[in-house]
Amino acid sequence: MNIAQWLHRQAQSDGARSALFLGQEQVADYQGFDQRAAALANWLQTRGIAPGDRVALFMANCPDYLITLFGIWYAGAVAVPINAKLHGREAHFILQDSGAKLVFVSPGLRGSLEAAGGETPVVSIADAEFSEAMAAIPVAAPMLRDPQDLAWLFYTSGTTGQPKGVQITHRMLIAVSLSYFSDVDQATGADQILYAAPMSHGAGLYAMLHVLVGAAHVCPASGGFDEMEIFDLAQNFGSVQIFAAPTMVTRMTAVAKAEGRCGAGLRSVIYAGGPMYLADIIEAEAHFGPIFIQIYGQGECPMGITALKREEVCDRSHPDWKSRLTGVGRAQSGVALRIGDARGNPLPMGEMGEIMVRGDAVMPGYWNNPKASAEALKDGWLMTGDMGVLDAAGYLTLQDRSKDLIISGGSNIYPREVEEVLLIHPQVQEVSVVGRPHADWGEEVVAFVVGAATEQELDALCRDQIARFKCPKAYVFVPDLPKNNYGKVLKTELRRQLAEI
Repeated sequence: MNIAQWLHRQAQSDGARSALFLGQEQVADYQGFDQRAAALANWLQTRGIAPGDRVALFMANCPDYLITLFGIWYAGAVAVPINAKLHGREAHFILQDSGAKLVFVSPGLRGSLEAAGGETPVVSIADAEFSEAMAAIPVAAPMLRDPQDLAWLFYTSGTTGQPKGVQITHRMLIAVSLSYFSDVDQATGADQILYAAPMSHGAGLYAMLHVLVGAAHVCPASGGFDEMEIFDLAQNFGSVQIFAAPTMVTRMTAVAKAEGRCGAGLRSVIYAGGPMYLADIIEAEAHFGPIFIQIYGQGECPMGITALKREEVCDRSHPDWKSRLTGVGRAQSGVALRIGDARGNPLPMGEMGEIMVRGDAVMPGYWNNPKASAEALKDGWLMTGDMGVLDAAGYLTLQDRSKDLIISGGSNIYPREVEEVLLIHPQVQEVSVVGRPHADWGEEVVAFVVGAATEQELDALCRDQIARFKCPKAYVFVPDLPKNNYGKVLKTELRRQLAEI
């Protein structure tokens, strides 16, 4: 089934319902939303886009993002959302690896992409060409697709330094959406979803289920995350759901307390993407009330591994409430969860091991990367790379995550990717990148460098090669790196040294 069917059915049943907003201004009702997506599908087909072809979105949050996303699916094509914060070179790699035949861009991102080179045709949503697409004759209905057909190709950084394309099927999107209602939260046509986090990631994955129930979709006029703007929009609309990284939650709490805002109109805040410290979630819940829900997922099983419901987040009566609040909840209904050893063999209850998951929400594999697929999938189980413990009641606690991963502001940063850029400099002999705790962002990137390069040179090099949020925030120049007997760098020692600086 084509996930775009949900939009088409909603337009048929209640087309006059409000659908898309930019700030407080309505851009389209569901009839208009559906017609524009169907028109774009026709335009794509006339451009030679066939079912299964990849079409990319290198766009900031805006109503046209959703129209374009559903238009791609309407045509039977595969959407390739690219984080708008990425450097043009990084976006260019994704376009080349995915074989995208077209990329839609926000006006401010066209120059960055074109400077990186490449032959992928570019259409800016500010161009007359995009207006022509919106004016095309709408196709009658979404192209028929099988549940196992690709819908979304999500690029997540890998430990090899190059992003890997996670294949997300229509079945996966359906499974994640339906699990939301049973395990995460309810949503109705009376609600609104506010996109303050990137729509290329988790926030965008919640668009489908809100289309299914006919909820309104609100993009902040600023195009980004602004605490006061969120509070104003929530108060205006009255029943707002939002997906947020833990750092966003802590910032919202701090601003709300400083400005005397109570979060009126915020119905649900689903948080994920990094560690949420116990004191921070207790403070947030005490100020805003029982609106918080935690989920745990990965790109390979998007938004769909576990959930800690709002009544569990706000519970202070259960004897294990603190340990549950520092964990990530119980398995969502669409997946099986277990803890295993390095070979995937199940471990006894209460023993720490690698978190494994299987079910309809799990990817079939990585795009054109059979080696990485074989390493990640064992007998149908996804090896998440995260370490955890399950208790007798089925609650999962993350003891550690893939040890090299840095999560800053909810974004995953793999040190190897940054290290490879730094090693381009001819005066860098060795380098090792680790994360350092940061009060606002969760972690920040720190590079230990052996060599004669200057901090200014390395900073300029990184800004030219990778996204700004991946660039080191500090450099530590050392004569050598600590290593074990096998020559492997001891990052635990580097983190200990950082704690003493």
